[in-house]
Amino acid sequence: MTQPLHRILSDEGFRLFFPLAALYAGGWPLIWVWLWGFDLPFARDLPPGVWHATEMIFGGWGAALIGFLTTAVPEWTDTPRLRGRVLWGGAALWGAARVPGLLGADALAGIAGLCDLVWLVWLVLYLLRAAWQRRSTKVLPFAGWIGMLALCCALARIAMVTDAPEAASFWLRISGQMFLGLLGLVLARVTVQVTNAILDPSGETTPYRPHPGRVNLAPGLVALALAGDVAGLSPAAGGFLWIAAGAAFMDRVAEGFIGREALRAEILVLMASAAFAGAGLIGFGAARLGAAWGETAPLHLALMGGLGLGVLAVLAIAGRFHTGQDLGLNGMTRGAFLLAGMAVLLRVLPEMGLAPWPPGPIHGLAALCWMLAFGLWLADYGPSLRRLPG
Repeated sequence: MTQPLHRILSDEGFRLFFPLAALYAGGWPLIWVWLWGFDLPFARDLPPGVWHATEMIFGGWGAALIGFLTTAVPEWTDTPRLRGRVLWGGAALWGAARVPGLLGADALAGIAGLCDLVWLVWLVLYLLRAAWQRRSTKVLPFAGWIGMLALCCALARIAMVTDAPEAASFWLRISGQMFLGLLGLVLARVTVQVTNAILDPSGETTPYRPHPGRVNLAPGLVALALAGDVAGLSPAAGGFLWIAAGAAFMDRVAEGFIGREALRAEILVLMASAAFAGAGLIGFGAARLGAAWGETAPLHLALMGGLGLGVLAVLAIAGRFHTGQDLGLNGMTRGAFLLAGMAVLLRVLPEMGLAPWPPGPIHGLAALCWMLAFGLWLADYGPSLRRLPG
């Protein structure tokens, strides 16, 4: 008997939140650039760019985070997965926070912030409960990072409500870089699973074992750099810390060289995610030290490139694992990766002076490639997400 679609979508976290992440992360920039023309209809006191950052960080990346953790944590801790009304409730909170952002409704910034804060705290409590049930520390780093992300969300929203756009921009930038810390944690876990599945499809051995001292190097150095910024270190000191954090992501890239299997799309996209994050943070640190570019472009390289490709990789790889499929990404998903990478380079390189400005609306073309990338993934995986295995 075929299950109703609403029950299938709420059977596991990824089925509901991965499509939401793809639709929102892919569609929001296109709406902002093509429909609103870098403006928002109800933005009065807050710059539209503040809303843009809010919606990409807590909207697009937030949905991917909820979907990933509500799917992965039951496996990591051997606890029952969240299903049904609980997932729909989380989606309702997440969605309620998105409506003001789509329109730039300054008057509703506080309500939207409260909704975001509630789902973040809910996620922390879910992680802590799973850790307590199994007396496991595996999910505690995620709980710590998301707890700090919730604090930054609250501070950013308070600044938005009190008409302090500079403070809001600061805490949103810190929030985005906190997502890079979470990206480091995710890559450290996903890369091991994927690499071993490629090297030994039978699953009988684990030929790839990363150096234990380097597993959490990237998130650790991101945390150090964030602490330096919040403490008010000088731009030069903070710049060196961000360069070190970027170098740690580059170290993650080096772990992808596992022989000819490194040419597999699953490995290449994980390497590319770490490379964009690392290059972006190095460029961000270099800007603090007087490089020829500002901080905005390398920050987009890290957040749009590193997080964007990282999210696409998780959507694709976890989507196959959890719909009963083996690894082996097809042409549509590979095309999605290429389009996302092209969008990042179009958005960043000309602004950094590393490529000539092409003719035409560069941001519009980048937003179009970006939307098509997430659209291709959704078209590829939509049928398998809408049916339960067996």
